[in-house]
Amino acid sequence: MLLQAIHYLADSWLKIRYSRIEKQLNFALDCQQNVFIQLLTRASHTAYGREYNFKEIRSYEDFARRVPLCTYETFFPYIERVLRGEPDCLWPGLPAWFAKSSGTTNDRSKYIPLTEESLFECHYTAGQDMVASYLHFRPNSKLFTGKGLVIGGSHQCSQLNAGIRVGDLSAALIENMSSFYSWFRTPDKSVSLLADWDQKLNLTLKQVAQENVTSIYGVPTWIVVLIKKLLTDNHLENLNQIWPNLEVFFHGAVNFEPYRIPFQQFIPNPSMTYFETYNASEGFFAFQYNPDEPGMLLLTDYGIFYEFIPTSELENTDPKAIPLADVRLNENYSLVISTNGGLWRYQIGDTIRFTNLSPYKIEISGRTKLFINAFGEELMIDNAEKAVAVACQKTGARVLEYTVAPIYLQQETRGCHEWLIEFEILPDNMDVFVDQLDTTLRQLNSDYDAKRSLNLAMTPPQVRVMPNGIFYEWMRRRNKLGGQNKIPRLANFRKYATELIEIADSL
Repeated sequence: MLLQAIHYLADSWLKIRYSRIEKQLNFALDCQQNVFIQLLTRASHTAYGREYNFKEIRSYEDFARRVPLCTYETFFPYIERVLRGEPDCLWPGLPAWFAKSSGTTNDRSKYIPLTEESLFECHYTAGQDMVASYLHFRPNSKLFTGKGLVIGGSHQCSQLNAGIRVGDLSAALIENMSSFYSWFRTPDKSVSLLADWDQKLNLTLKQVAQENVTSIYGVPTWIVVLIKKLLTDNHLENLNQIWPNLEVFFHGAVNFEPYRIPFQQFIPNPSMTYFETYNASEGFFAFQYNPDEPGMLLLTDYGIFYEFIPTSELENTDPKAIPLADVRLNENYSLVISTNGGLWRYQIGDTIRFTNLSPYKIEISGRTKLFINAFGEELMIDNAEKAVAVACQKTGARVLEYTVAPIYLQQETRGCHEWLIEFEILPDNMDVFVDQLDTTLRQLNSDYDAKRSLNLAMTPPQVRVMPNGIFYEWMRRRNKLGGQNKIPRLANFRKYATELIEIADSL
């Protein structure tokens, strides 16, 4: 009876919040203008605000002219000042938390400031409205009669400042969340925040097997690992046998399509809902809004001001960004944000495409750099190039060309990366070559290392030796020889790998 009462109260409160979503559906540009003014006003007395004279900015045109576009690498000197304890640098006060995100060319990880405003006015508020949106389209939901399964990350003191905590965004959200939500979350916070994944997994399985789980929140990669072990340990065929009231999976971080079939096998329930979200360390940008329609609603009223660089501009030394009012359908844009976390005209590296302009709906179309993020590993081209160089040095090999593609997980197998390599000189020991690739990538990239830990999410890479001349022939058939055409080293899909393998098999 107590859970039923709590469900009724929580459900009623969240349904009232739906009016905020309607505001963004109908008045997105007004929301953005208000956010724009609020951000500049609140940050005008910061070091960054004084440097670029925020007080004198009167329009978006002023803002775009005065404040430079930046990447993590160019913005890092300011972030480092905050990490070292400088208050009022990027945002009023000093954030107590930093989210540790995927690696870049100058470090193993990115450090993104999490202010009180970004946590409570963006991440938490958007999360609540995400659930409100789900309930609007699922009025008969029994979501709060059970618990939500959440696998958190971990956090620790910053090496630069003992007063600042750094860790996964999920860890910061769990640690700062109201104790009220503990009624609806499993496993316990003490388990969710464990740093040892193996210990966390085992303790989580013990707890969640005894719960009435009605929802799951998280990255498909890790949830798959947990589900497989849960089914195996309890000798079950599917999750309906242990969680008959499971109704929704709020997922994000990686493309869900490769996981859809495995999840449908894990949860053979035709009414199960899969609800896409776009929640990054830098902010909560979008969620699916209507679970029965594709495309995510761009969130315009949570302390984030958006700009968009047409991808055709990215090769220019001075690319031009545009505001939300000027975007067009089905064009690729690099996403630029200014936030209540103290990020200013910051290019996060994602590309998006608008699928609807009334309301503004988006889909993630890729990254501005070569990458593989099939399992949340964020493998980037500089990581791959360095790993190849080390593997060649250790084994006497010489690589002519290569490309890398994911092998997506199946019901009974884990995922991995497949390296298609054309050698000029073969390694003196292929096993050592593969081991050096893997080891070097783990050293360079903390996210890859996490996904490879204990072979839980990813197994070691597979190398397929390709015949001499195969890449040349492939580029010829694609009419990509000469000029500025380059062989794509990394792809987050298997199209290139499949084409190369088909050509090799036909020779």
